[in-house]
Amino acid sequence: MKAKVAVLISGAGTNMAALLYAAKAEACPYELVLVTGDNPEAPGLSLAEVEGIAVVRIPKPTPKDKSRFFAALDIQIRKAGAEYIALAGFMRILPEDFVRAWENRMLNIHPSLLPRYKGLDTHQRAIDAGDKSGGCSVHIVTPGVDDGPVLAQTPVAIIPGDTPETLARRVQFAEHQLYPATLAAFVTRERSPDYLRARVRELAMALPEADEVTSHGMPCFGIVKGKKFAYFTEDHHGDGKIALLVKISGADEQAALIEMDADRYYRPAYFGDGWIGIRLDLGDTEWDAISDWLRKSWLAVAPKKLAGLMAIAEDF
Repeated sequence: MKAKVAVLISGAGTNMAALLYAAKAEACPYELVLVTGDNPEAPGLSLAEVEGIAVVRIPKPTPKDKSRFFAALDIQIRKAGAEYIALAGFMRILPEDFVRAWENRMLNIHPSLLPRYKGLDTHQRAIDAGDKSGGCSVHIVTPGVDDGPVLAQTPVAIIPGDTPETLARRVQFAEHQLYPATLAAFVTRERSPDYLRARVRELAMALPEADEVTSHGMPCFGIVKGKKFAYFTEDHHGDGKIALLVKISGADEQAALIEMDADRYYRPAYFGDGWIGIRLDLGDTEWDAISDWLRKSWLAVAPKKLAGLMAIAEDF
């Protein structure tokens, strides 16, 4: 199943086109389900339409209706079924609530080697500084402008006599190579065993006195010299699942969870009614919820004294 991506543009949409044409390859792990933006006359929208991609033309926002514009934008993106957003020359500062709603699911490409030269006029600033290279960066979008974690970069040499225009043309070539590859890697990491194992390990080991061992052929997390509270399972006994196993109250809770979402929750073989399996390989894992599950499972096996100390620490 391919990841569904919405692309936001403001103009010609050349990076959108690079993403679009890369997505035509059978092996590409993403597909474009929507192209939209803040300019209903953007040439890139017409290109996307001709290529058979769904397009929504939203009227340009004014300063007074900016919040309504982003609310409408969010509705259209979700209506299209998008799981990720790729900003491709979208020339608007995003409101914080919009960014938070798509936290860790929105990427941007920026024409500099971040953290150098955030904002505009990046090529002129690189030339003026005497840099040997300009370039481009793909980063995760956070509330700060051009401030999120950088996923990938491509340096582009600055040639003597370069102008912002000549450098920009070469950087654009680099962008068209970098963005599709980085987006493809990003959308597949949510199904990558190595990535998922690392995320579970990070959250589990952050709990007090947690340790990690191998048990039943799986990474297993427990309290030092105590009981186990979580397992990371990857195709265990050939079940084809990547999942987290955590403690629950018993058969009733297990049955209720499976009835609520049988695709996500399941009864793990050989573990009985006191455990639940939570699929991590569906591509839409809510890591705050996984953190809560780990904490509850930890509390279920922690000695009362240790659990009490944790409660006191959290009160502060």
